[in-house]
Amino acid sequence: MKDDNFLRANNAQHMWHPMGHPGAARGDEPPRIITKAEGCEIVDIDGHRAIDAVGGLWCVNLGYSNDKVKEAIAKQLYDLPYYSAFFGTTNPTAIEASYATREFFAEDGMARVFFTSGGSDSVETTLRLARQYHSLRGEPKRTKYLSLKKGYHGTHFGGASVNGNNRFRKAYEPLLPGCHHLPAPYSYRNPFNETDPAKLAQYIAQAAEDEIEFHGAEHIAAFIMEPILGAGGVIVPHETFMPLMRDICDRHGILMIADEVICGFGRTGDWTGSRHFGVKPDMMSCAKGITSGYFPVGAALMSEQVASVFESSDAEGAIFHGYTYSAHPVGAAAVTACLEETLRLDTKTNAAARGTQLYQGCVALMDEFDLIGDVRGGHGLMTGVELVSDRAKKTPLDPATMKRVHEAAYDSGLMMRIGGNNFLMSPPLTITEAEIDRVLAALRTGLQAA
Repeated sequence: MKDDNFLRANNAQHMWHPMGHPGAARGDEPPRIITKAEGCEIVDIDGHRAIDAVGGLWCVNLGYSNDKVKEAIAKQLYDLPYYSAFFGTTNPTAIEASYATREFFAEDGMARVFFTSGGSDSVETTLRLARQYHSLRGEPKRTKYLSLKKGYHGTHFGGASVNGNNRFRKAYEPLLPGCHHLPAPYSYRNPFNETDPAKLAQYIAQAAEDEIEFHGAEHIAAFIMEPILGAGGVIVPHETFMPLMRDICDRHGILMIADEVICGFGRTGDWTGSRHFGVKPDMMSCAKGITSGYFPVGAALMSEQVASVFESSDAEGAIFHGYTYSAHPVGAAAVTACLEETLRLDTKTNAAARGTQLYQGCVALMDEFDLIGDVRGGHGLMTGVELVSDRAKKTPLDPATMKRVHEAAYDSGLMMRIGGNNFLMSPPLTITEAEIDRVLAALRTGLQAA
């Protein structure tokens, strides 16, 4: 490893970073250099420690110090560091991981697993296989997709096309045709000016019916949604919303894809977001918590109904889609170890308790700070705090002030994520009560700097 002077001098000079301006990173906004992590804390190059309330990127569910997962990865590197899982060969850890993953999602109705390299790959897989599913059933005109505004589904062309945030779309258009968006179940801001989440759910369901009638159900392949919209601001739908959309999909022969990349593996206080709302989708995309971020792995999952269409078909059922690192033996070893640890630690239970603590603490801060316009969460360890300069007008807080609050909170020992005028928090599911208290204290300090 090069010394600190080398690292500082070369920071962002040769590497473009995701989700930011490369010129700014090379100029006066260099990325923080994170050198170590342990438990729920990260340590930067200056030795400053902070609780990682981002959880890496919604992914380090087990914290940074789970030796069982690390040891599984290390051992597999020596046994078999790589081999292809394209048709004709497999490896022992992939077989074990597929069994463990199917078992984990059995209650959600999932029966088959297609391993990928991450969440965007998993979404892409579900979108492609949804079209092929309908084609195999004699409905090749079903090529369109419905999704939600504010939803996030990765950055591949398919995922970006169903994404509901224009930041991930505008610079790359035209995107995939046939992708249409419904209003988000966002009771703080929506085109219906409806603050009642239950009524808002009904309005969006009506809008979905209208959109389906407009395009013709015979042209729509799938509806994709996050059970709780994460990167869009931790938007929690009313408990009736996902079941309403499940019913609409059933009545019109549309596949429901649950994007569980963020919500899966206990983050909502249940093992999946779909289970949290009592819904069994036709397909799921997942990643992140499947290895606690220790190795890049994702998975697309299919119900028995979907699987049977492929497996009982003629040659057209062959899946000519996949990735070099699908079912990577090292990643597969990480999956099995991570799922075992996830269940052993019962992380969903701690996520529910600590998520309530974090949410209630942020709600309490609303009474203290007028610049907090909305707090969303209360369903596991996902919390969004929306900042405004005028609470009555809901005017989004300006970026400079958002940055100032963020910096002050970090200096006080808290790493959060900025999403527009929102602070998003998704800490490791192993976080303690005392650590949540530290998060809230540092957030208060940050808000005082506005």
